[in-house]
Amino acid sequence: MTPFVGRLSAGQWVVRALVAVLPTAAGLCTLGAGEAPSAWFVALVLVLGVGWAVFPESAAGATVLVLVIAWWGIGLRDGLDPWALPAALALLTAHVAATIAAYGPAGMPVDPALARLWARRAGLVYLAAPLTFALAVAVRDVAPPAGIWVAGLAAVLGASTVASVLLTQRD
Repeated sequence: MTPFVGRLSAGQWVVRALVAVLPTAAGLCTLGAGEAPSAWFVALVLVLGVGWAVFPESAAGATVLVLVIAWWGIGLRDGLDPWALPAALALLTAHVAATIAAYGPAGMPVDPALARLWARRAGLVYLAAPLTFALAVAVRDVAPPAGIWVAGLAAVLGASTVASVLLTQRD
């Protein structure tokens, strides 16, 4: 047993285990869509996931998330399979678990109130996934009107600005 492993609190074991395995689970969701990732890719994602669990603030997190998302884009040419929803949930949960793990040293217990706060936030963020999926399926065969990407970017930036202004707490 390494000194790092012996110092983990029970809550840290849970969040770091989620960080380690959920990116791999998200990649393997493509099996349900009929496309199997290669063994070397699964091993790479698992190794990066474990690295992210050990060092939750490292670039391993962004790397493993981008790899799994890229696999979904490359492995499924259409990309619109219902298995994308559990994959999105797995990646979001891994990201939130890493955020919780990074709040303090490995031996620090996970604050239940903090975990509930991040679970609520993740739940709200995840609500966009099925709505976006349904919209994408609905417009799958429709030619996009000119300027749709610019309008979408403007809408996202506007919503982000409004949310930032409304949700900023004053000291």
